[in-house]
Amino acid sequence: MENQRNLIWAVVLMGVILLGWDYGLRYFYPHLGQRPVASAPAAPPAAPAGSDAAQGKPTREGGLQSDADQRLEARDLKAALASPARVAIAAPGISGSINLVGAVVDDVTLNRHRETAERGSPPVRLFSPAGTPAQHFAQVGWVGDNGVEAPGGNTLWQPDGRRLTPASPVTLRWTSPAGLTFAIRYAIDDDYMLTVAQSVTNGSAAPVTLRPFALINRTDRTASLDTWQVHSGPIGAFDGTVNFDSHYKDVITAGQVTPAGRPNWIGFTDIYWLSTLIPDAGTRPASSFRALGGGLFRADLMYPAVSVAPQATATQSVRLFAGAKENRLLETYEAKGIANFSLSIDWGWFRWFEKPIFWLLDALFLKFQNFGLAIILLTVIVRAMMFPIAQRQFASMAAMRALQPKLKAVQERYKDDKPKAQSEVMALYKAEGVNPLAGCLPMFLQIPVFFALYKVLVLTIEMRHQPFVGWIRDLSAPDPSHVLNLFGLLPFTPPGFLGIGALAILLGVTMWLQFKLQPAAMDPSQQQVMAIMPWMMMFVMSSFASGLLLYWTTSNLLTIAQQRFLYARHPQLQAQADKDQTDIDRAVKRKGGAHPR
Repeated sequence: MENQRNLIWAVVLMGVILLGWDYGLRYFYPHLGQRPVASAPAAPPAAPAGSDAAQGKPTREGGLQSDADQRLEARDLKAALASPARVAIAAPGISGSINLVGAVVDDVTLNRHRETAERGSPPVRLFSPAGTPAQHFAQVGWVGDNGVEAPGGNTLWQPDGRRLTPASPVTLRWTSPAGLTFAIRYAIDDDYMLTVAQSVTNGSAAPVTLRPFALINRTDRTASLDTWQVHSGPIGAFDGTVNFDSHYKDVITAGQVTPAGRPNWIGFTDIYWLSTLIPDAGTRPASSFRALGGGLFRADLMYPAVSVAPQATATQSVRLFAGAKENRLLETYEAKGIANFSLSIDWGWFRWFEKPIFWLLDALFLKFQNFGLAIILLTVIVRAMMFPIAQRQFASMAAMRALQPKLKAVQERYKDDKPKAQSEVMALYKAEGVNPLAGCLPMFLQIPVFFALYKVLVLTIEMRHQPFVGWIRDLSAPDPSHVLNLFGLLPFTPPGFLGIGALAILLGVTMWLQFKLQPAAMDPSQQQVMAIMPWMMMFVMSSFASGLLLYWTTSNLLTIAQQRFLYARHPQLQAQADKDQTDIDRAVKRKGGAHPR
């Protein structure tokens, strides 16, 4: 009866965990599994910009969340980009254009990254023009002191070329009625970095004072999900330290946030994308994040005022990064002097463990050109490294089994004196040289590996949209197959935690086989929990990235093979395990309880 009651409680607990887990995922990860358009944010006409009703909750990928927003974005974007007053951007990393009205970099798409894993999917759009529903752009300029006329948002600049490429920089010019000639020279590399050099030549008869500035303007409507483990929002490095403390809601509350320290770089990040301004070394511009209202935000660099004498020229340059957070590329820029640029990827406190996992995975992927195979090989490497520990674990288990008669004698002798029994048991362990916790070490060593791989799959764009085989076309996304709709043959999608895919089933089966090979727990109630655990984990893990399930399933298969091998090396342990299971089965049968297996 007691065993039956324990089993009922275990089933109830499993149901609570499953329902609570699904609710938590839907709350913190809305639209799980959907692929929204990853273009800049839009505000539907039916709701004010920046309101929850207008934009919905953000997703891991970011992007517009409704069909109405996407249609409005497509219409306004087409109209804005049809203007002839544009200079084309054509580089291996990005394509787009610069708006000659205001000299604004407001049209950027990323050539190496697609919106979805589907064939023919368009490239990810990072920047969109001001005034469109999806607004994200960068601009440099000047603020004139004492009535000095400087170019503004409606100024029409004259270019010396119509196409910006890595081999052909473009310079825009405008001359004020007072005789001040302003110039902005744009150069671009093969990836995502633009170097923007602005200058002003004073052709008047009197000195003038101006303040150079640079800014990035965006909305939060396509921001990716900002969670406790992955930052999305305002970001920057100040005095060499990357600051993840500012969030959109904090900037809204304060109106303006001014981080302490000299800015090494400042801008906005999503999980996969980054737009940031990088001032030259040695300069000390003021920096801040501002909330402009309506879901709009701005990152500013404001330089000290400069006095330009007649016929003299003043210059100021800044770099603009607008692209994907590719680790290898960020480290290259970092090596060229951009402080901690690779830490714009939010590795967290455990990056010392996560980065080696990433480097090994990336190296395996570059070698074999299949990321699923790279995950499998990583698992093999990890298990091979821990095999000596597993051998010691089994030796410890064998020693513990040999001690069972002595342990039972001690517990029987001091059954009425629990503290004394515990003391004698510990003394017995010490005398026999047995560590009862040694068997837990491999499991605990697996936890940081699993967590590191989880962060790598969530954080790094190198894993985004990577296929494996067959139906698994994106290892960073949940398994798209569902058993309940016969893998897509039936026209419906199972709700929530019932969306069990093939990888989740394989995980449950391999966990069940692994537990069956382990020595049986002496407590029948503990056996019942262990019998339920594989199937509970099957439901819980079904919504995780396919790459994680692939890793865990492979690890389980290797553990099963390892256990079979070590049982062959320690036949006394296998015999003792069989005897223990037989004894437990008899005890359960005598009590009339439910059989745990």
